[in-house]
Amino acid sequence: MSDIIDSDVLQKRAAELVDLALKAGADQADAVALRSRSRSVSVRLGKVEGTEASESDDFSLRVFVGRRVASVSANPGFDLKVLAERAVAMAKASPEDPFASLADAERLAKSYPDLELFDPTEVSTDALTAAALEAEEAALAVNGVTNSSGAGASAGMGGMVLVTSHGFSGAYMGTRFGRSVSAIAGNGTKMERDYDFDSRLYFADLKPAAEIGRTAGERAVARIGPRQVPTRKNITVVFDPRMARGFAGHIAGAINGASVARKTSFLRDMMGKPVMKAGIHVTDDPLVVRGASSRPFDGEGVTGQKLSMIEDGVLKHWFLSTSTGRELGLETNGRGVRSGPAVSPSSTNFALEPGNISREELIRNVGTGFYVTELIGQGVNMLTGEYSRGASGFWIENGELTFPVSEVTIASNLKQMFFAVTLADDIDRKFGVAAPTLAIEGMTLAGK
Repeated sequence: MSDIIDSDVLQKRAAELVDLALKAGADQADAVALRSRSRSVSVRLGKVEGTEASESDDFSLRVFVGRRVASVSANPGFDLKVLAERAVAMAKASPEDPFASLADAERLAKSYPDLELFDPTEVSTDALTAAALEAEEAALAVNGVTNSSGAGASAGMGGMVLVTSHGFSGAYMGTRFGRSVSAIAGNGTKMERDYDFDSRLYFADLKPAAEIGRTAGERAVARIGPRQVPTRKNITVVFDPRMARGFAGHIAGAINGASVARKTSFLRDMMGKPVMKAGIHVTDDPLVVRGASSRPFDGEGVTGQKLSMIEDGVLKHWFLSTSTGRELGLETNGRGVRSGPAVSPSSTNFALEPGNISREELIRNVGTGFYVTELIGQGVNMLTGEYSRGASGFWIENGELTFPVSEVTIASNLKQMFFAVTLADDIDRKFGVAAPTLAIEGMTLAGK
């Protein structure tokens, strides 16, 4: 394990790469090394279907010559001098980018916290196999479950080394463990499928394999015998937490500075204005200890702080990297993410903050409506906010879940949906995008 955690060799190599870039004629440069290790096992009907393992160390160099920028990537074993010279030559031949540069030196992290992102627990392939088999066995033991789509377990780690030409050098590593299972209930043309999964930074925090399997099986059985309800307008739709996290993801996408700069977000002109119902708060915090999407510094060496992205319904911040911030006349807020050599803004631990009523009370207050457990298709237009997706779930009658529903479509516009949300209190913050059960009034349901 020590050779995987130890980043000194990677930092030394990245620093040498930056130095060679400056000697080759770059005005500024930064180098990133991304390290990943992973193992996974998949099983189906009691037999191992696949075992996979991967290891990689990927380097990227970004150089600036005036306002011209170029990036190159390579695997271990490359010639540092050749790579640096190639990057500088590419930059000199590139068009000028008025917004491209490293983060301002005064914004760089001088120190950064230990967020406890790394769990040194060793999980063998045999242990992963046993967990996957246990999860599937528990699913198949549920009365009404007739088959399995398979189960899996995984363990991995990854991290980043960043060195810049203006004084930053840092590294961090994180781990990830996962379990999942998909169960089938019913027979013939009346089969239904559902799933459960868990993913955590620390192995001990994972839900037990048997619990995951049992939940997947029970969910699949509950979906047997679905009906297609009549078309209705102005209906309240309740989003299960799994679906609510996707809804929260639409919020994150709409307030991403890159989308605003490209004019592809329907909220691009709404800074400082109400974009959600009063009383709703949306936060983003990169510094959560053991947080699923925590990072002590971003892809440019800037430590971000917790932000109230939407406060009492009012939009307060975009997600910004250095270049995106400059394009919008603002400063980075430490949300830059490396994707290979490129840097773009993204959320960290993003949360649609919960309300103060229970899930049961929320459903009871709906009276008659539709509880969504699965969404199908990509029918969301982030330019206009138009929302239309296939859905399945359960009908709500007299404030209770009754029969399963499938083959319907729910539709509205995110602009209206954001102002029609009521939130329960059952948020699970161990996900990188977190949201509670939520109800949205005034949607259209297209059925038979």
